Amino acid sequence: MQWSTLFQKELLENWRNKKWIWVPLVIILVSIMDPITNYFLPQIIESVGGMPDGTVFELPDFSPSEVIMMSLSQLSSLGVLVIVLLSMGTISGERKSGVSELILVKPVSYSNYITSKWLSLLLLVWLSLFLGLLMSWYYTNILYGTLSFVDFTKVFFFYGIWLTLVVSLSIFYNSIFKSSGLVAFFTILTIMIMSIITKIFHHVLDWSPNNLSIYIQEMLTTEKINGDLWATSGVALAISVLLVLVSIQMFKRKEMAG
Repeated sequence: MQWSTLFQKELLENWRNKKWIWVPLVIILVSIMDPITNYFLPQIIESVGGMPDGTVFELPDFSPSEVIMMSLSQLSSLGVLVIVLLSMGTISGERKSGVSELILVKPVSYSNYITSKWLSLLLLVWLSLFLGLLMSWYYTNILYGTLSFVDFTKVFFFYGIWLTLVVSLSIFYNSIFKSSGLVAFFTILTIMIMSIITKIFHHVLDWSPNNLSIYIQEMLTTEKINGDLWATSGVALAISVLLVLVSIQMFKRKEMAG
């Protein structure tokens, strides 16, 4: 009952802050940007004066799977940035303003407080991702060729696991820092360090969460979900849950210490 009340509070607050509107719109824009731009690039170049005489400019013929991967590429950069900015003040902002103290004095369990915020963010992020990839899939089918709805749902599911890890990282740093800026900085820094380590030690880190996009691309190419994709998804989910559990303990310790 307590958790449900907190969860509803988070959903309502996200609605009041218009997050249910602007976050999906931004993710949709990020998702469809590359597919549409690449298709209409010759017309765009022509409209701004065209190429110099004698210049031959030919765009490669992108397959539907390559186009949907363009969307994932943008989501991995701009999309992740949007999610980090969205979530960076989820707990740290309330701690800084003193709102968390008013809530927790009731008393409210620390686990309910953290998990309600985590799941409300995940609901918003997964919904936004679904709408963004749905629009990308729609334009891909119109402009480039057919990508099955089954493939779309697979891409959505497995990439959603990566964004779940991003949200969990943000929640973790929210439980440590009161500064929203520090939360955003360390979340992005951690993702960058994970990416660098994965590239350096790729021969031993087959199941690093940063490899999810690579395995998703392989899945679209081979039309099979290989064991590495399942294993990598499992590792990402396990890390996400662990981060939330540690966040609860860190937040409890910080609040009890004053």
